[in-house]
Amino acid sequence: MTCLVPLLGDQLSAGLASLRAADKADTIVLMMEVAAEATYVPHHKKKIAFLFSAMRHFADALRAAGWTVDYVALDDPANGQDFDSEVARAAGRHAATRIVTVEAGEWRVIDAQQRWGALTGLPCTILPDDRFLFARADFADWAHNRKRLVMEDFYRLMRRHTGILMDGIAPAGGQWNFDAENRKPPKKGMAYPPLPAFAPDAITLGVLDLVAARFGANFGELLPFAHAVTRDQALLALDDFIRHRLPRFGDFQDAMVAGEDHLFHSQLSSAMNCGVLLPLEVCQAAEAAYRAGTVPINAVEGFIRQILGWREYVRGIHWIAGPDYTARNHFAATRDLPAFYWTGETDMRCLGEAVGATSRHAHAHHIQRLMVLGNFAMLIGTDPVQIHEWFLAVYDDAYEWVEAPNVIGMSQFADGGLMGSKPYAGGGAYINRMSDYCGKCRYNVKQRTGPDACPFNSLYWDFLARHRDLLGRNNRLLRMYDGWDRFDAAEQAAIRAQADGFMAGLPGKAEGY
Repeated sequence: MTCLVPLLGDQLSAGLASLRAADKADTIVLMMEVAAEATYVPHHKKKIAFLFSAMRHFADALRAAGWTVDYVALDDPANGQDFDSEVARAAGRHAATRIVTVEAGEWRVIDAQQRWGALTGLPCTILPDDRFLFARADFADWAHNRKRLVMEDFYRLMRRHTGILMDGIAPAGGQWNFDAENRKPPKKGMAYPPLPAFAPDAITLGVLDLVAARFGANFGELLPFAHAVTRDQALLALDDFIRHRLPRFGDFQDAMVAGEDHLFHSQLSSAMNCGVLLPLEVCQAAEAAYRAGTVPINAVEGFIRQILGWREYVRGIHWIAGPDYTARNHFAATRDLPAFYWTGETDMRCLGEAVGATSRHAHAHHIQRLMVLGNFAMLIGTDPVQIHEWFLAVYDDAYEWVEAPNVIGMSQFADGGLMGSKPYAGGGAYINRMSDYCGKCRYNVKQRTGPDACPFNSLYWDFLARHRDLLGRNNRLLRMYDGWDRFDAAEQAAIRAQADGFMAGLPGKAEGY
């Protein structure tokens, strides 16, 4: 009797449900590097390298723990290069009698898992992924018959559900949310602690050579590579964040600074989303620092809210929205994603900085993603599928369960309000307030029209004007429409002409993408 346990690249957790259900004595753990997963979108080179290296290191950790691991490398000549063929090959190779796996985080991979039983003629058990802190069924029950799926309501439920940052039945610090304290702009001359860097070992160097050879034309910079690719390294990165950046994370979590890609952010999302770190242990480490008096409540609450609240919430949205969620297009947007999302070649300094950080690290922080990259794409009317696939391709923490709700729902409002009560649209004033980008930009953030006017300004007003039939009755946008209506007809026409002229001059899709 041999149990085959296929283990996916984002399931790198020793306590995974399928491993807990298995007996080392009669189990083969199957891990697969397949071209289908490496190419379904044109992933950032560093993203591919990170995952392959993390997978190979995890395979070694499993072997050291007594598991038998069958690891299929990408360049194995016999590799069928997709999950179906590799599961079928492994089932035959090991004379498997059953398959046990943990549900994937993407609908298309779940479709594959559901084929494995028929494909191999074996019983195939698909277990829930209980590394998350709220079960899919429980989220569906919470969401059922609610008029609005308000994240804050869910977050408070999760605080009570887990006991994180709770003093009995009351929230720690006397209130649930300290977001009002977490919107400070950057300060001139502020020093930002460096991220820990991990030198590539022989395994990682081999992966880097493979990626350079096979994916050298993909987006992004492969070197230098300093990711945490093992659990020990990820735990060191977590400790470094708690000690050196979390204390100031709250105050400046929305800030953007030219040439400073990390600020006080943790950059632990890639490790969490592939399973090397677990969300509960990250939240508990942050809470322990607050209880020890080394981190203020606004910082720890803001950080924990992103994991305990937002991360769990978007995962729940992903599952209840269904597999057609990424096809939603509330504004009927059709514009191609401009080439500078891949090249970074634009006079708009904010966009150039955000794309540059993405290229260097396969990472950009949440305000760069939401209020620069996502905001601009929505304002110009980008096809939501194209911007969704871009986000999925370029970030090392991007899997559809977390990326699609953040882009289709939060960033593009393409779901018509399932997630958010209003679009996250903004003009140049927000970027100017929260960054130092505008001072040296080729455009003038104070101008709405004219050859030097910041494009965000006219694009913002034009977006509101052209979608008034869909947004004009939204209570959260009434003040904005009042502002638009205070412009006289000539000014409105000039703003819209400015926006039209700018959009007419945008580049088309990047060649090869």
